[in-house]
Amino acid sequence: MSPCRRKNIVQPDHPQLSLSAQCRILGISRSSLYYRPVPVRDDTLALMKSIDRLFTAYPFFGSRQMVAMLKRDGLSVGRHRIRRLMRRMGLEAVYRRPKTSQPHPAHPIHPYLLRTMTIDRPNQVWCADITFVPVSRGYLYVVAIMDWATRKVLSWRLSNTMHADFCVEALNEAIRRHGPPEIVNTDQGSQFTGSAWITTLTEAGVRISMEGRGRCMDNIFIERLWRSMKYEAVYLQDIADGFEAGRVVDSWIDFYNRQRPHSALGLRTPDEAYLVRIELTKAA
Repeated sequence: MSPCRRKNIVQPDHPQLSLSAQCRILGISRSSLYYRPVPVRDDTLALMKSIDRLFTAYPFFGSRQMVAMLKRDGLSVGRHRIRRLMRRMGLEAVYRRPKTSQPHPAHPIHPYLLRTMTIDRPNQVWCADITFVPVSRGYLYVVAIMDWATRKVLSWRLSNTMHADFCVEALNEAIRRHGPPEIVNTDQGSQFTGSAWITTLTEAGVRISMEGRGRCMDNIFIERLWRSMKYEAVYLQDIADGFEAGRVVDSWIDFYNRQRPHSALGLRTPDEAYLVRIELTKAA
């Protein structure tokens, strides 16, 4: 059962089980019941939506190009404000650049392990990423765990903050349901370099791979997932709040996994490709 559906069966007035007990039984965090988008001014939210649409179409745009494109659309905005909002949304332009600083010792950066690797079986490599989802009075974040070889979304979580907890919850669910993979690949975001995420992977015996800064091509399949989700679901409607966002994301990911064929998978769906390759792996 998806996280969204599990939240829907929580009973606030249950005579015997507290909310905390129900959340513990269902494997969800209590805080996930209370999505309250951060209040944002209407003009700021509209600008963030415009930035998100542009970045989804042109992930190589930095703040300078954003300002120029927005100006063409009749929006006169300063570069510092655009840069601040992009940072707030977790967006970073994609381009090669030299390393100009050392990572903080509390957040070690792991090498990218996939450069020469052939990835052809389920649970060999997983990838994870976070994206921004606008709602009527604020914004939320979605994290997804994907199987690299079959494109199957193994788990996901929605959050109103960028704290690492919701990422670790999604990772734990994926491991619980499918067993640990050999490698997990992510970007260098603080959610994926922090101790909670690293400890979870290390204790499960999983090798850690991290793409270079600003290199979405190192995690390209999950970047395509976000692009498809936004153009096929998120951008097609005005999402009111976190519960509606959860329903939209849940419905689309279910469609993506079970019904949406992929040419790279021989026109199979991710679910079909995952199951077929699991059986082939067992037979081998």
